[in-house]
Amino acid sequence: MQLYNKLSAKERETLIDEAGEDRLTLSFYAYAKIGNPHLFRNHLFIAWDNMDVLGRIYVAHEGINAQLSVPAKRFEEFKEFIDNIYFLEGVRLNIAIEHDAKAFLKLKVKVRKKIVADGLNDSTFDVTNKGVHVDALKFNELISDPNTVLVDMRNHYESEIGHFQGAITPDVDTFRDSLPIIEDDLKEYKEDKNLVMYCTGGIRCEKASAYYKHKGFKNVYQLEGGIIEYARQVEKQKLENKFIGKNFVFDHRRAEQISGEVIANCHQCGKACDTHVNCANEACHLLFIQCEECAKKMNNCCSTSCMEIAALPYEEQKALRKGKGNSNKIFKKGRSKVLKYKS
Repeated sequence: MQLYNKLSAKERETLIDEAGEDRLTLSFYAYAKIGNPHLFRNHLFIAWDNMDVLGRIYVAHEGINAQLSVPAKRFEEFKEFIDNIYFLEGVRLNIAIEHDAKAFLKLKVKVRKKIVADGLNDSTFDVTNKGVHVDALKFNELISDPNTVLVDMRNHYESEIGHFQGAITPDVDTFRDSLPIIEDDLKEYKEDKNLVMYCTGGIRCEKASAYYKHKGFKNVYQLEGGIIEYARQVEKQKLENKFIGKNFVFDHRRAEQISGEVIANCHQCGKACDTHVNCANEACHLLFIQCEECAKKMNNCCSTSCMEIAALPYEEQKALRKGKGNSNKIFKKGRSKVLKYKS
């Protein structure tokens, strides 16, 4: 019985090319009490591996967080499978606006302590006591209200390339960093202001809204389905689009275009640009914004030192990495002294 992925990314990419079939990129989450996450993890892997589903899935005692690539022809089979899991029946599936057959190249189902790392150790905190979910129409109404405070619950490198007009965009690296910062900054608004939050697909706001209610905020709202579902509803219902720029996504696409504006800049030359890349030096792998001209000039690297390493034969690069841990740059996305124009 196969319980783990055995193909390399390159081998999977070749199979996808040979199949030449459409795939759907989607995500979903659900908070639930899972007694045996490891058993549930194996159940998912066996079923989804047989359906040729790929993606990144986190399972914990508190629920599931999944980002997937599903063969279009097997979508109904996939949907029937999850509907037969009692706490996933009818779960919202956030279907991507732009699809890429190679959005994911492996099936990774991992058991984690939490499906969203929040750094919280409060036993009185009830994640199910969440804020009011609102659709795109109601969301637009709320954020037009001067009595509303709009907060982006994503990280700095996400909001840098796209966000809602007038939103507070905390300069944070992780979700866990944002919770206490936002609480402190907005504490004077607990009683009388509407606290409206959004994120990519809704999962971070689900936990954040419950957290802020726990902390005494009276009027807490969250965008149902996140930016992904908002963009879909805006297009379908012909609503005013209040999101500017791109929506950062956590797969090989890196972003979805929501509006035509480019609100970010190349981190190396300052030119208007909103394309995220990873440094070509695998020992660095820094996520940053790079325009086509700088990519050509810097050989897809973040610095001259990384250019020198990336130019070495692959075996020499491996030898240099041997015995060394991952560079901190991998985890400090978009944070480096070598990036002259990082705002």
